[in-house]
This record gives sequence, structure tokens and C-alpha cells, in this order.
Amino acid sequence: MSMAGNLRKVTGLDKVGGLRRVARLARRSPRVDLSHPARSPLGTSVVNCVTYHKGVRSPGGRDVVEAVKQVRKHDHGFVWLGLHEPTQREFAGIAELFDLHPLAVEDAVEAHQRPKLERYGDTLFAVFKTVCYVEHTELTATSEVVHTGEIMVFVGADFVITVRHGRHGSLGPLREELEANTEQLSKGPAAVLHAIADHVVDDYLSVTDSVQTDIDQVETDVFAANGARVDPGRIYQLKRELLELKRAVAPLARPLMELTSRPIRVVEPEIQAYFRDVSDHLLRATEQIAAFDELLNSILQAHLAQVSVAQNEDMRRITAWAALIAVPTMVCGVYGMNFEHMPELHWKFGYPLVLGVIAMACVTLYRGFKRNGWL
Repeated sequence: MSMAGNLRKVTGLDKVGGLRRVARLARRSPRVDLSHPARSPLGTSVVNCVTYHKGVRSPGGRDVVEAVKQVRKHDHGFVWLGLHEPTQREFAGIAELFDLHPLAVEDAVEAHQRPKLERYGDTLFAVFKTVCYVEHTELTATSEVVHTGEIMVFVGADFVITVRHGRHGSLGPLREELEANTEQLSKGPAAVLHAIADHVVDDYLSVTDSVQTDIDQVETDVFAANGARVDPGRIYQLKRELLELKRAVAPLARPLMELTSRPIRVVEPEIQAYFRDVSDHLLRATEQIAAFDELLNSILQAHLAQVSVAQNEDMRRITAWAALIAVPTMVCGVYGMNFEHMPELHWKFGYPLVLGVIAMACVTLYRGFKRNGWL
């Protein structure tokens, strides 16, 4: 029977008898080494289930129930269970097996949570917002720049459960890095929590660097010779995407502060020192986002000022040409009134004289406008 079937059995069975029955079924099931980065080859939400002893990965794939049983029987090591977008039914058995709080389970399944840190008895529940930069050849008013996801982490004395939501943020490479550092991994589940937090915050810094490239390009375009013609929708789109990034980054400051300063049973003081470094990186990312927001405001104001200046210049040109046209219109209007006793009507040189006066007036006005920059 597959692991998915085992979990469904756990969902509908009592605490003791159900686990024993699933354990018997697990012993008859084939060993499957579930790998990252997406959903497992079994078609369930389980991505990986691995046990670690003194920082070393136990050989072979393990069923969830069997892994927990082995760890608790020998009272050493821990289980790392990775899930990707589990359903309520899929997660129910796991919640019962690890005695997870219903409120935390609901948050893990539904997702769309703010970054936070909560304690339920001896279990720590942390929520991280993951971000990734969406590559694009040209920034437009509808370009998606930042895509977000979530990672929920349950940390207990002998287990770590990671629940990932979104198309990115795979923890497979992170698991491999941790397995290469057995000394750090031997510190237990709290070391995994630190590695995930550090990985998420490093992604924040990487995304902010990429967003800065887009901002620099918009700034260059705005202050170019034809900057007034830049589509302001590009600036607004960057501000919207930056706001989404800010919502993911800023709320994480408080959970990290708790992890670094407040005593937590499942996080040893030695591990808390590592979280201070993560908090420093988060502060850098937060400051960069705040600076980007102010810079975009300045760019937008500069662009609006350029548009206003360009409109004023257009109005001056229109006014100057209107003044040039007004001179012959006025003279022609006067001599078009058809009065009988008007001067120069019957004079032989009246017509060329009027044309000359109109031409001289127009040339004088044109030179004056040109000299003052109106034309």
C-alpha cells in the first residue's frame, strides 16, 4: 500500500490501534525515497520523509509512521517531513500522528498567512513568505515582477514538518546543503528552522537586487531626453510589486526578534545566536525596500514634473503660433469691413504696403519668440 493510503488510514483510526495498524501496513509497503522539488511520485502531498541521527541521514526511504516510531523508540534524532500543498484530508493523519494544534493545522492547509511565530505547547509553528523574481525582457504596466509563496514549519523535539505553498521555494537544495553540514544538522530540528529562515531571507536580498535593476532602468528612461513620454504605468506597477514584497518581508521582523531574544523550549540558546544573523539580513532587505519605495516616489514626481513642463512648452508654442497668426488676421479683418471711406483703399501702393507690414510684424514676433525659447 502506498504512503498516501497509510495516511488515509491514520485519518480514520483511533490514536493507538490506528497507528499500530498503519505500522503493520507500512512494513509491507515498498520503500520509496521521496525526492524534491515538487509533489511526490506517489501523487500525494508528501515530498520527502527522512530521519536524521547525529546529523547523518538514515539510509533508505521511510514511511512517516515508521520513521516516527524508530526515532521515539531509540530516543534520538528527528524526522523531517516535507509536504507540498496538502489537503485537509491528507494532513489530518499527520496532525494526529504529531499531535499538532488544530489552529496551526488550519493555517498550514489554507495558507495565505502573514509571517508569524506561534507556540502550541511543545510545538513551534512558524510561517515564512517566500518570494521569487519573475524574469521579463521588458517591464510593462502589467508585468509581474515578484511572485510570493509560503512555507509553514512545525518544530518539535523530534520532528520538523515543512509545508510549502506556491510554485517556487523548493527546500530540496537546502536539505542537501544541510546534509553536507552534519555538525549543524546535529543540533536538531531548530537548526532546520534556522536554515529555512536564512534561506528565505537570502531570497529576499536576491529579489531586492533584481528589483533594483528594474528601478534603475525606469529611472534612466524617465531622465532621458524624451522622459516625459515614459508610460507612468510602469512606475505604478513597480510600486505595486514592491508593496507585495514589503508585505512578505516586513512582518517577519517580529518573529525573528522572538527567536533571538525570548527563551523557547525547542530552540537552544546556541541556535538563537544564528537567528541574530538572519535578523540582520532581514533588516538590510527591509531598508532596501523602504529606500526603493522612496526612490520610486521621487521618480514618479519627477516624471509628473517633466510631463507638466512638456505641456507648458507645448502651450507656449501654441500661444506663439497663435500670436503670429493673429497679426494678419487682425489686419485682414480691419480691411475686410468694407467701409467706403477707409484709408488706402484706393491707393495704388496700399495692398503691397499692408502685406509688408504684416510680414514685418510676423518676422519680428517670430524672432522674439525664438529668442525667448517659445519656438
